[in-house]
Parts: sequence; structure tokens; C-alpha cells
Amino acid sequence: MKKDIKIPEVKDVYIAVVQEQHLEYKTLDWNAYIINNTDKDLETVLIVSQGYNDNKMTPPMRHTISKLPARSFAKVEYLQDKVLELNNVFKVTFFEGNQMFDKSYTFRKNTINTKALQKLPLMQLKGVLVK
Repeated sequence: MKKDIKIPEVKDVYIAVVQEQHLEYKTLDWNAYIINNTDKDLETVLIVSQGYNDNKMTPPMRHTISKLPARSFAKVEYLQDKVLELNNVFKVTFFEGNQMFDKSYTFRKNTINTKALQKLPLMQLKGVLVK
């Protein structure tokens, strides 16, 4: 029975973390984004994020985006500096048409930093990307 279940591969959907200036507080903040670099709209996007290591675990944060249009991106959440010291996993589930997709994206501890910045698809910004 298990062999009959088809789990499609997620392609061209990414999680990125970008360092941005917070205008009100005059601070540099790390924010997580989801990027839809496909030609299709994503519907009912569910994102559960959590930080963890051997000794600590943050409570899960849940986010919903009803529709993420093709070739677009959306802010998911702000990441506190203390959370960057942990492994951060983003579990993403969405529908493309009638098909459900699911993928986990993991940022290993201390990999979100200014040395790891790279050009991001669609965003015209630099950030840390997990494919």
C-alpha cells in the first residue's frame, strides 16, 4: 500500500532569511520569507517553524498564507538573534491545484549570518537560502 502513495517533489519553492533595516526601531532584523519561483499559484500554504538543539526547543510558530501567487514571495516571521544559535526548521505544506506538496527546510545553527549571504531569486536582495 505505501508504495502506491505518490509524494511529489517540491521544486522552485524556497525559504530564505534576509537581514533588513527596521525603520521604527533602527535595528537590523533577520526575517524569514517563502519564495514561490514557480509558474503556478500556491494555495493554503501552511508553515510551521521551530528552533531546536540538544538542550533547547522553541515553541512551534504556525503561519498560513491563503494564496502565494506565481513568481512572488511573502514574509513569514521575524527571527530573534538568540534563535539563530539554534537549528531552525520550516515545515511547508501547500496545494498546487488539487495536489498537496510538503517539504522541510532546515537552517543549521549559526548558518544565518552575513558571511552566508547570496543573491535570492525574485527578491532583488541578498539573504541565506535553503532549497
